[in-house]
Amino acid sequence: MYPLLLAAVAPAAPAPPPNVVVILADDLGYGDVSCYNPGRGKIPTPNIDRLAADGMRFTDGHSSCAVCSPTRYSLLTGRYHWRTRLQRGIVGVWEPPLIAPDRLTLAGLAKQHGYHTACVGKWHLGWDWPITAEQMKHFRGLGGKAGGGGKVETEPTAEQVAAWKAVFSKPIPGGPTTRGFDEYFGTCVPNWPPYCFIENDRTVGIPSTLLPAAQLVRNQASLQGPALPEWKLDAILPALADRACDIIAKQAKAKKPFLLYLPLTAPHTPIAVAKEWQGKSALGHPYADFVMQTDATVGRVLDALKAAGVADNTLVVFTSDNGCAPVVPPKELEAKGHFPSGPLRGYKVDAWEGGHRVPFVVRWPGRVKPGTTCGQTVCSVDLMATLAEVIGAKLPATAGEDSVSLVPLLRGDDKPVHEAVVHQSGSGVFAVRSGKWKLILGPGAGQPNGAKPHLYDLAADLGETKDVAADHPDEVKRVTGLMERFVADGRSTPGEKGKNDVPIQIVKPPAKK
Repeated sequence: MYPLLLAAVAPAAPAPPPNVVVILADDLGYGDVSCYNPGRGKIPTPNIDRLAADGMRFTDGHSSCAVCSPTRYSLLTGRYHWRTRLQRGIVGVWEPPLIAPDRLTLAGLAKQHGYHTACVGKWHLGWDWPITAEQMKHFRGLGGKAGGGGKVETEPTAEQVAAWKAVFSKPIPGGPTTRGFDEYFGTCVPNWPPYCFIENDRTVGIPSTLLPAAQLVRNQASLQGPALPEWKLDAILPALADRACDIIAKQAKAKKPFLLYLPLTAPHTPIAVAKEWQGKSALGHPYADFVMQTDATVGRVLDALKAAGVADNTLVVFTSDNGCAPVVPPKELEAKGHFPSGPLRGYKVDAWEGGHRVPFVVRWPGRVKPGTTCGQTVCSVDLMATLAEVIGAKLPATAGEDSVSLVPLLRGDDKPVHEAVVHQSGSGVFAVRSGKWKLILGPGAGQPNGAKPHLYDLAADLGETKDVAADHPDEVKRVTGLMERFVADGRSTPGEKGKNDVPIQIVKPPAKK
């Protein structure tokens, strides 16, 4: 009986650390997911809805910015992007890395604690492209809708092909595998060159031609540049899903915890819908079809977790980098009864809620009660501190300066976790959220100039229709003071003061007439 007695009183073995899957949709609006927009949404998203039903749906979840690269930086580092050189816009084509080499990332933290870390999808945070100043003329100015200008070239010169071969035959430093990831597969930006996949630090094949002109129209590719022969834009998303599922299956067998960061390329341009999804939506619009294909991709990943036997020990986060893009255009969808921003004002690029309030869902079986909702304000910048608490790690003072753990909310608490959350428009206008108050320090639609602050009571006016700054000067002063302190301290959370990489201008000066 003695051995049996020991067995009865022995402490239970600690639960193994959970796998973590972060799925980041691209340009998916708050109202594009049906469970977020039951009254004015017309696109079925059964897989994302299923994820929400199995976990917690945040109704006040945000990205740090209303455009792409900034959100990716903040998500991976737990630090606001505007503390870096990126004061407006996105990381441009052929630009260097935005994440500093010594900056701890979500992947780096997980790797320190025994995780295998993988990134599959759109990076868009820059690389140390091995392109010399002399070679750059063969990579830029080749025409296209955005940035290239002029005639779209479709036949490369011998000099261009030689330059591309010289560059793409080399490793490309500064990418995901130098920022905490053990492996990477994806496209840097699907609508920009190079038009090929990149695996770890090498292109898969050597781009040796230019895209046909037909792939530079109708919300397809945006810039001309080096491409693989027969490169198919509609094959990108399925290939990413294949690789993500392969990694899940492989790592499940390895009996080692894994972190998979899956920044999807959809429903961002190129709106290149796979044949089996063309015409599937009732709206008769390619964007709606692409949202359905994006949802199906999420479903494939969830099914892969279940098939590998690891779904019950995997924390899944699903969100978007910003709102629906104006190029879609949303008004066409709204005319058909679908509102991509739901009840919110604005779209991608805007400081309005439609620019940065996004779907935000967390599933963690056994830890997060299924079918729950949370109305507290949260942000994708919070994933860093959340991961740290989940795996029992302590962040150094130089990491996650703006990140707050969401674990208390996931456990069912319903108290604010942020003193304030900072958002930014595509042109750099700040919006600061504190409780029910939202202060926009410039024009809400994202124009770069304007010194007048605008205040909105989101509890009473979610659509941001009435500026009440004149009625509540004390709140304008208080929230402005929070932003000033966040800038001065180099962080927005308690802890040792830090430094911003560049001087921060909180309010843009008015344009000169």
